[in-house]
Amino acid sequence: MGDISSKLPLFHVIGFTGHRQVDHPEKTVAIVASTLAELQRESPGNWVALSSVAAGSDQVFAREAKKAGLGWHVVLPLPRAEFAKDFTSTEWTAVEELLGQAEHVRVIQENGTRDDAYLDCGMEVVNGSDVLLALWDGKPARGRGGTADIIHYARALGRPLILIDATTLEVTKENFAALHQGDEHFAALNKLPAARTSWATNPFDAPGEIFAFQQKCDFAASHGAPQFRRLIVMTVVFHVLATIVAAAALAFDLHWLALPWLKLACLIGALIVAIALRQHHHHHNWVRCRLAAEFCRSALATWGLPRAAPLFQDMAFAGMRGLTRTLHILHSRSAIEQPVSLEKFRRVYLEYRIDDQLSYYRSQEKRALPLYRRLRLGFGVATILAIACTALYAIAHTWHWGILSQAGEEWVFYLLPIILPVIAAAFISFISINDLQRRVARYREMRVMLEDARKQLSFSPTWNSLERVVLRTERGLLQEVLEWHSITSFSESH
Repeated sequence: MGDISSKLPLFHVIGFTGHRQVDHPEKTVAIVASTLAELQRESPGNWVALSSVAAGSDQVFAREAKKAGLGWHVVLPLPRAEFAKDFTSTEWTAVEELLGQAEHVRVIQENGTRDDAYLDCGMEVVNGSDVLLALWDGKPARGRGGTADIIHYARALGRPLILIDATTLEVTKENFAALHQGDEHFAALNKLPAARTSWATNPFDAPGEIFAFQQKCDFAASHGAPQFRRLIVMTVVFHVLATIVAAAALAFDLHWLALPWLKLACLIGALIVAIALRQHHHHHNWVRCRLAAEFCRSALATWGLPRAAPLFQDMAFAGMRGLTRTLHILHSRSAIEQPVSLEKFRRVYLEYRIDDQLSYYRSQEKRALPLYRRLRLGFGVATILAIACTALYAIAHTWHWGILSQAGEEWVFYLLPIILPVIAAAFISFISINDLQRRVARYREMRVMLEDARKQLSFSPTWNSLERVVLRTERGLLQEVLEWHSITSFSESH
């Protein structure tokens, strides 16, 4: 990796809402500029501006944010052609020029009423912000989706607010104690030691620090994975052994001094393993590193797209918001600065994403399927033998048939009917603990999805057609990560 840093910046977002009619244009520009400067002084870091671009104060905020050196992301309430109807041709020319300076433009609504679209747009600005700056006259909204409605929503969510009185230009702050300057989860990931890459070079032409960050998270997850399932299996094995020892003592009328101690040792061993399973810290670190690695992997795989892919737009993972926001913002900037040809993107994506994941899921299926079959066979054999032994005992006891010797009866009538059901239950437990039935089915589904995606990508002639297949594929891969996270977290908490 050389001297490339593997640390990523943490971004904060200041959103904006305000009136279309600005009573004191020059003074408003000055107060917005000074407010942004004060925020940057008091809360240093990487700030990004988020707003719409309606006439009036939205455009004042956007221009002053750009002058202050902030990146600017835009949320439009309607598609551009529909949104343009709210402007004269001269005004719209200025809007398009301003939109050309945005790092990312998102359209919030493709249908529905116009008022609902503006309300949704303002609410999305609040949702994506750490602080909301508002130019407001203190009066109720004059229509659905007005400034007052957005401020009411922000207050309901407990967002920190900076309110500029539209009449007096007096600035007040609300709820600034809720502003989080740092992100402990993101900081912990940044502190991970650098790792060697699994590829000699960065195949995605993404910034080196992002590639290095992904590699160290992947390395930490791979080498720090707790043997969680193995520990659970050990608890089952210890209990099965304890049952076998107790059943043998009863079946053969054994009174050896070592037997109760052996049974006690098995039970204590099971308890020690169970206590070890309750130590959460290492497990949480592993889950965090694995999630970060997979999120970065998806971001890297889509890096060459001409616009940042909305991979994490609807995901709300505790502890991952800082990372996903950083990846989105950095990709937005990169998409503007470093366009990649369609053919190069297709070749890299097919080789390093599709083929890599196909190889992974094929190998995982190849490993899981034989184990699943062996455990299922073990369950079937143990169950059938248990039924046979119990049936023999029932027949011999009912009709007083002496079909076995005394030693045979001790084994077939007394020992095996006790331990075989326990062993059968253990086999089923091993299938459940290792999640084998779901994993085998899921690996097959993922393999089929990736094979279909490969065919579609090979014949996608335009960026739009290629992007649709890529986003569908990445969402499928991320869904597998979400499913893994849910199952792993549930297993860890029990």
